[in-house]
Amino acid sequence: MQALRHWSVRHARGLARLYDVCARVAPRFAPLVSLIGAKRADRAIRPVERLAKQMFFDCKMCGQCVLSSTGMSCPTNCAKEMRNGPCGGVRENGHCEVDPAMRCVWVEAVSGIKQIGGTLPAQPASLLPIDRRLREQSTWARVIANDIVPVRAAPAPAPVAAHAPQAFEQVCRSGRFVVTAEVAPPDSPDPAALLAQARLFEGQVDAINITDGAGGNCHMSSAAAAAILTASGFTPVCQVACRDRNRIAVQGDILGAAALGVRNFLCLTGDDVSQGDHPQAKPVFDLDAVSLLRIARTMREQGTFASGRKLDAAPNLFLGATANPFMPPYADRIANLQLKVEAGAQFIQTQFCFDVKMLADFMRAVRERGLHKHARIIVGVGTLSTAKALRWMAHHVPGVHVPEEVTRRIAAASSQRAEGQKILIETMRALADIEGVGGVHLMGHRNGEVLAEAIAASGLRTAFAGTPSTIKLENQGACK
Repeated sequence: MQALRHWSVRHARGLARLYDVCARVAPRFAPLVSLIGAKRADRAIRPVERLAKQMFFDCKMCGQCVLSSTGMSCPTNCAKEMRNGPCGGVRENGHCEVDPAMRCVWVEAVSGIKQIGGTLPAQPASLLPIDRRLREQSTWARVIANDIVPVRAAPAPAPVAAHAPQAFEQVCRSGRFVVTAEVAPPDSPDPAALLAQARLFEGQVDAINITDGAGGNCHMSSAAAAAILTASGFTPVCQVACRDRNRIAVQGDILGAAALGVRNFLCLTGDDVSQGDHPQAKPVFDLDAVSLLRIARTMREQGTFASGRKLDAAPNLFLGATANPFMPPYADRIANLQLKVEAGAQFIQTQFCFDVKMLADFMRAVRERGLHKHARIIVGVGTLSTAKALRWMAHHVPGVHVPEEVTRRIAAASSQRAEGQKILIETMRALADIEGVGGVHLMGHRNGEVLAEAIAASGLRTAFAGTPSTIKLENQGACK
C-alpha cells in the first residue's frame, strides 16, 4: 500500500492534470444521472471509483475527496486523520509517530504539492473535518451532478460578540515577554498535589498549562484541574486534545470549563495512545487542531455550536495552538501554523527547543508571513537531570529533537543536572533575543522546582517587567 502512495505522489502532476480534465468532462453526464437518479448513479459509479482510488491512492472512500489539495496523498491514511497538515509527532526520518514503518502522509503531501505547483501555496487551504455520513459514497457522482459537498472551510465571519480580555490575554496583547509553565494533573481526586505544583510557579509565570492525557496517559481531566486552579487564584491554560473526544464532547467540555471560570484553551490533536498506559484504548480523532480551533472560535464569536445551533450565551475564550519547528515536513510547518492562526489561534506554544538555530530559521519564515503579529509565539523549553534521560526523551517522546552536541555537553559535565540547568537558562536568554519570539513555555514532568529556579536565574521576569516589546497582537486570529 505504501508503494501505491509513493507512486501517486511521484506522479502527482500528471494525476492532477487528469483530475482537471475529468472534472471538466464529468458534468456532461449530468442528464444521464438525472435520468437514472442520484442513488442509482452512486451505486453504479462507486465500485469503479473505489477500485481506481484504492489502486492509485490507497483511498478509504471518505466521500469528500481532497487529493487535489493534498498532493495526491490521501489524508485518510493518516493514523490521526489529520486533514490540515502534519501532527507534532512526525519522526526525524519523516515517518509516522503511530506507525514507524510508514512515511508520514503529510511529508508525502508536501512532495506531491511541490510536484503539482512547484512551491507550497502562500495561502494554504483549510479543509473541513470529515462528514461521517458520506463514507463509502461516490465523490464523482456528485461531481457529475454538480452537487459538490464543501471540503474547504469558508473564511472566518466577522465576530458578532466582543468580550473583555482576561489576564493571560492582556499579557499576550501587551507585548511583554510571556512566561508559562506546564503542570500534569494528579492521579487522584485530591487537589492538594496539583496546588502544590502550581505554587512552585507563584509570581514566576503568567499562566500554567494543564496537560490533557499527555503521552496517552490517564490523569485528572484538564478541564477539572484548570477549574481548581482558577478557583484558587491561578491563571490556567486548559489543554484540549482531539484524540479522546468527538466534536460533541469537546464542545461540551469547553462550555463546562468556561462555566467554571476557565478562559484559556490550548487546542491539540493529541499523542498516540499506543505509547501510553492504555494502549488498548480506541483513539477518536474526529477533529484535528485546526478544525477544533474553528469550532471554538465560532462558539466565541458567533455564539453557535458546530452544528449551527445557537448558544444561549457565547463563552469568552482565549485560544491557543501548538507548533513543532523541529520535525519534517519543515516547509509545511509554516503553512500549518498559518492555518491555525487563521482558524483562531491567538497564542502558539512550541515543542521543546534544544536547537536555537532551527528555531531562528523557523522564526525567519514566521516573520516573512507576519504571523508573529497575530499570535504570541511562546517557545517550549525544558531540562532533564541526565544525558541518559535526555536521550530517552529524544527517542520516546514524539516530535522532540535533541542535537547530539547538547547531549554530549551534558554527559561530559561533572554535574549533569547543573549543566542541563545552565543550558536551559542560556536557551531562554537566546530565545528572548530572536525577533518575533514572545515568550517561553517551561516543561518538565515533576521538575517544577528546577524550572522555577531557572525562571528566576534567567532574569527574564525582571528584565522584561513593564517593558513592552515592539510587537503587539493585531486582530484576533485574523491573518491576511
